Amino acid sequence: MGNREDLLAGARKAIMERGVAKTTARDIANAAGVSLAAIGYHFGSKDRLITEALAEALGTGIGDSMSELIKETEGRPLPEAFASMIDGLPAVFAANHEGMLASMENLLRVARSPESQRYMAESIPHAHADLAVALRETHPGLTQQQAEAISKLYFALTQGLSVLWMISSEVPDGETLSTAFAAIAGSPEG
Repeated sequence: MGNREDLLAGARKAIMERGVAKTTARDIANAAGVSLAAIGYHFGSKDRLITEALAEALGTGIGDSMSELIKETEGRPLPEAFASMIDGLPAVFAANHEGMLASMENLLRVARSPESQRYMAESIPHAHADLAVALRETHPGLTQQQAEAISKLYFALTQGLSVLWMISSEVPDGETLSTAFAAIAGSPEG
């Protein structure tokens, strides 16, 4: 690994041990086995490094798991596939609990940092695209536009459901959300 990768790994390690607020640049550099100056050279700031480290870790942990949940629904009708994917999320959240805690701790800092917001704004379309690929591979009848729309829905729901799960360990199940979507789609007001 190079210094950049070492810093990302060191940041994740330090954050998991100390939390975002208590992690210093020196903690990260020590965990990575690199100089403190390497943070500025590779990331510009500790905040940018933390944002990238957490986004990468959760993108891999949660994003890859979501793609796997989607692929497990091959051959099933979309409403059933949707419900199955939603029902699989609590296990994904449990497997990524510590990273999600750190990410939630980091969220307010990101909201106050234009630099971190830009990074996230650039990263989110990649997450949507990855999910759209999994959807098109699993449900080849979907158009690209439909797959992209569903991927954005899955991403947004996962973000909200993850927050609910973190504060109460309860999320609406797939059948409940499917019923809601069916009611909205079949509404005479629509």
